[in-house]
Order: sequence, then structure tokens, then C-alpha cells
Amino acid sequence: MAKSYQDAVNLLTSVGKFHISLGLERISKILELLGNPQDKLNCIHVAGTNGKGSVCAILASILKCAGKKVGLYSSPHIFKYNERIKINGVSISDEDFSSYVFEISKLADEHNIDLTEFEILTAVMFKYFADNNVDVVVLETGLGGRFDATNVIKKNLCSVITHVDYDHTERLGNTLDKIAFEKAGIIKSGCPCIVSEGREVYKDVADSKCAMLILINPMADISNLSLKGMYQQENLSLALAAIETVFPEIPKTVIDEGLRQVKHPCRFQYIPEKNLIIDGAHNPNGIEMLKQSLDMYYPGMRRRFVFGCLKNKDYEKMVPALFEYGDEIYFYKFHHKNSCDVKSLQECCPVESQELMPDTKIDFSDGKLNVFCGSIYMLSELIERFNIDINI
Repeated sequence: MAKSYQDAVNLLTSVGKFHISLGLERISKILELLGNPQDKLNCIHVAGTNGKGSVCAILASILKCAGKKVGLYSSPHIFKYNERIKINGVSISDEDFSSYVFEISKLADEHNIDLTEFEILTAVMFKYFADNNVDVVVLETGLGGRFDATNVIKKNLCSVITHVDYDHTERLGNTLDKIAFEKAGIIKSGCPCIVSEGREVYKDVADSKCAMLILINPMADISNLSLKGMYQQENLSLALAAIETVFPEIPKTVIDEGLRQVKHPCRFQYIPEKNLIIDGAHNPNGIEMLKQSLDMYYPGMRRRFVFGCLKNKDYEKMVPALFEYGDEIYFYKFHHKNSCDVKSLQECCPVESQELMPDTKIDFSDGKLNVFCGSIYMLSELIERFNIDINI
């Protein structure tokens, strides 16, 4: 009997798979058994704390408009795992997804390779893209860079490192230099690397690998870009520098069309019919950028927030930075085992707040700007509960 998509999800989220274990040994073993599909692919590899998903979305859109067959690997998903693996904007089918997941899991079991969820997904992605002969893979790291499963590739067309800030410090280090060193692990020998921050560690790693380091001026014109948010200026600058470095033949007209067509749901996404911003900011820097963009695009407008986050995030910095007197604030404990409880969020909130309950009603037509933010993992619940079309 054929395994279903839900069967594949059940396997991925089982206790044995659903954890993080950095390292390249396991993913290397399974890919070798699969014939090393990653070696047949041309990848643009993107790491960073914030912005890497936007950079990847921009790159994939431009390359698609240029006539390339583009594979995009990103995380996390909003609704379904399929969203993480796309060719020219089309997600892998349920049938292909489950087939690849079980093929790879069976092979791993036969050879006693204890793969994590992310390693299975990464192996699925490499095999699927190789089987479909994609021209370019836009490859987003999951966590860090140096020991991230995506870093099993031996070379790339170029690497891109976005803004680095404090996140996952328990795994990547507790200083920005340590975190940046982990991200710099994606720099490959003789392959160019594009950065937006002039950190000494990037220069040291690039020099050690004879890789050209390109430091961009993060001031690109975002007027043609479909994505909103002031922070997109830096992301767009990185993406354009990557295109200019690797595909200088792509004309500006094609690039501009690609910018108009970019889709990256739930990143400062505005839903007009609900007067609603949905944003996946989930660390202090992301929240700071969200606040700046709200002040820039919607000055003086009264705001209503629904906020929830994972308990391992730095909510004690995020909550005071985001909210101000006059905001209507709802905290939400969503259905994730690591969701932060409402009491903890309220204790660090400088203004009055309340809990979003199952029977809480929101009047989206009362003139307030509504903002859902705090964790990507929360957003699907709110989108479904309030019947919001995000055009994924």
C-alpha cells in the first residue's frame, strides 16, 4: 500500500527524527548511497540570521524570469512541508514528497544511519532537484552554516551571508563573531562570497579558501520589489550582487520583472481586506526591523497585535521593544510543544495585554492596523482561524 503525505509527516515528526543534531557525517553517508546527487547541482548557498529567506525568494524569482529551471529549498514552512522544496515556484507534490521521504528513510534504516528530520528533507531535496535536472538551486541553510546539512556541497556558484545577530546561541555561540564564523562555513574554495557586513572573520575564512569576498552597499532601490519592509533594502542588495556576480548576462528588464513577481509569504505581508500585517520576526533584531517598518509604512496608525513565540527565543527583549502605550495586545500560546506561555510574555510586557482565547473576536474593520507576529510556527493557526488568504 502506497504511503501518503501524512504518513511521511508522521515519520518526520516522530520522536526519533524531530530534533536538531548538527554535523555532516550522516547526510554525507545517505547522499553517497543515493549517488551524491548534490554534486550534480549548481547552488547559490545562503546563510544568515535574518533575511536569508527573502534573499532566496528574490534570487529564485529573478532566475525563473531569466528562463532558468530553479530549485528553491527553504524553511520553515507555513502549512505543509512541500513548501520547502519548489521548482519554478511549484511545490513538490504530495506523492513525490512521500515517495522520496520513504525511499530515503528505508535506505537509512538499512544502513543504520540515524537521520534527523532536516537531514531527511535535505536528502529529499538534493535527489528531487537532481532527478528533475534543475539549472540552479537556491539553497537556504537551516541553522548556522558550517555543520548545517545543506553544507555537504563541495562548491557553489557563490555564497551569500545576510545580517548576523543573536539567535540559536546555544548551538552557534554567544558572540556575534562566533555566530558569524559558523555562517562563514558555507564559503567554498575559489567560490565568491557576498556579504553585507565587513566582519574580520569573513575576510579570514575567505582568504584561507582563496575565495573572492564581495562587501555590498546595502542601499538598493526597493521600489520595484513586491516585498515590503525597510530591511528588504539590504536583502535586495545582496541578491542583486549575487546575480551580477554569477549571471551578469541577465538584463535589468528581466531582473525588474523578477522583483515584481517575488513571493515570500508572512514576511511583512499586507492583507488589505483585513488591514493586517503578517510577519515571521522571531528574534530581537527581526522585531526591531518589524517595528521600524511599521513606523515607516503606517505612521500614527493605532495597532492591534497578536503575538506568540517559542520559549527558547529572547522574548524578554522582543516584547518591550515591540509594544508601546496605546497598542491593543493579545498574547497567544499556540499548538507547539515549545510555545511560550502567556504569563511569561505578560510579565515582560510594559503595557496592558490580554490572552487570545478560543472565543476572542477581532474586528478587522475598526480602522486599527492588525499585526500577527512572533513565530512562523504560530502563523498557520491564526491564518486558518481567521480565514485569511495569504496567496502562498
